[in-house]
Amino acid sequence: VQLQASGGGLVQPGGSLRLSCAASGFTLDYYAIGWFRQAPGKEREGVSCISTVDGSTYYLDSLKGRVTISRDNAKNTVYLQMNSLKPEDTAVYHCATCSFPPLLFASWGQGTQVTVSS
Repeated sequence: VQLQASGGGLVQPGGSLRLSCAASGFTLDYYAIGWFRQAPGKEREGVSCISTVDGSTYYLDSLKGRVTISRDNAKNTVYLQMNSLKPEDTAVYHCATCSFPPLLFASWGQGTQVTVSS
């Protein structure tokens, strides 16, 4: 299982980013895929997960209303749309296989840096 996150960057507070998670060597259709983030000096924090069976989703409470996870199985990609970004959203975001509840992650690849700053 190889997953590659992309789409991060520098954005001003209040801005938006869409992160992408591409799979290689396997088909995403059979896996729940999610995102977690890790900021320097902080614990890893689960952000979201989308199931494979019925498309049900999980979101970190503090991010509800600001992030949307979606999947395009035809493109073998999962997306995380993030709006109204805040400086405290700054972190490296990783995509991974996941399950919930509780929210657990496994098999993640290299992350993408999101920096929210003016």
